Amino acid sequence: MSSANNIETDAADMCCASCGIAEVDDIELKNCDACDLVRYCSEKCQQEYRPNHEAMCKKRVAVLRDEILFRQPESSYVGDCPICCLPLPLDPRKSVSYFCCSKVVCHGCMYANRIREYKEKLNPSCPFCRHLYTESKEESDRQKKKRCEANDPFALREAGRKHFGDGDYERAFDYFTKAADFGDVGAQFILSLMYRGGQGVEKDEKMELYYAEEAAIGGDPIARCSLGCKEGENGRYYRAVKHFIIAAKLGHD
Repeated sequence: MSSANNIETDAADMCCASCGIAEVDDIELKNCDACDLVRYCSEKCQQEYRPNHEAMCKKRVAVLRDEILFRQPESSYVGDCPICCLPLPLDPRKSVSYFCCSKVVCHGCMYANRIREYKEKLNPSCPFCRHLYTESKEESDRQKKKRCEANDPFALREAGRKHFGDGDYERAFDYFTKAADFGDVGAQFILSLMYRGGQGVEKDEKMELYYAEEAAIGGDPIARCSLGCKEGENGRYYRAVKHFIIAAKLGHD
């Protein structure tokens, strides 16, 4: 019985879900972009079959999304110190960011570098790339602008933070969006908060949830905890607990 079902499934995979034409000779079938469950020979067939397929497609897309969402990340989004290769602390006060190379270094490696510079009577420099500290604000701003022009996600996010702190939410939103498009997890969660509060953009619950989920998938334990709280408020406690467990494993207190 199982063998017969597999044969039927294989046969269905070789035919257009709408018109039933088989994938032979010059006829090429394309999978449904969202769920990959069915195949079509043309856009016309896809449009005609959509009412029959829509419910199953949405259900499958939701299942695939949950598989990604509830997968335990290997580590938090902050990653490891590039010098000692130990996990960076979640508390940003216990590490230092350097715009010269867009690296975040733990306090231990920063202090070790200072001791080395003191003993060897060297000028202060970045502990990772050894770039000398900038002597003026103008030079520092040029450095940051150069990193932004190179589409460095870290620099784009930090530029967004500066504009946000200055109250220029629209420009901050633009920078955060660009950083998020390049995969910056920190920018993704900030965008979620901006969509929630309507800062620099209209309030949008769907986009708020989307960016919170993207940040959680990327390993942000605070975004993960936020999703858990939201699921708990909606009475979906099983999903909430799963979020909290993942956040705890990432080091969230």
